[in-house]
Amino acid sequence: MVIEKKINTASVRMKSLDPLDHSLELLHFGFRGLTVEADRFLETQGLSRVHHRILYVIARADEINIGDLASTLGVSKQAAHRPLTHLFERDLVCYTREPGRHRFKLLALTERGQALEQAVSELERQALRDAFARTDVQGKEAWMKVMMALAERLN
Repeated sequence: MVIEKKINTASVRMKSLDPLDHSLELLHFGFRGLTVEADRFLETQGLSRVHHRILYVIARADEINIGDLASTLGVSKQAAHRPLTHLFERDLVCYTREPGRHRFKLLALTERGQALEQAVSELERQALRDAFARTDVQGKEAWMKVMMALAERLN
């Protein structure tokens, strides 16, 4: 089944230059749809999607240092520095020193950081629940396969 419904989320009329353009638009606008409520909530907290991604990864890592965090996010340590500093200042992230490797900081979420991360991630999970409710098991499995194939390109 091919879905040809055009989405009206662009502020300009866009023409397709390639048969895959519609798929690219769906991926772009679909991701925006996934994060729109979470982004609005984060804005009320003076934070952004970058801050949430950092909180999300730290919450799910048993032990993670700044280098591993940057690598997981696909950014440089320098790029992670500013938002991470902001999270330290807001008492959402804390660190301990790794025994035997004093230069390495092991990152963790504070209670406030855990609560914020859970609230924002739940907004995104609800968007996924709502979307999955509009398809069947085969549609969900197909979506998972496509996302997995795209993610595997990172390796």
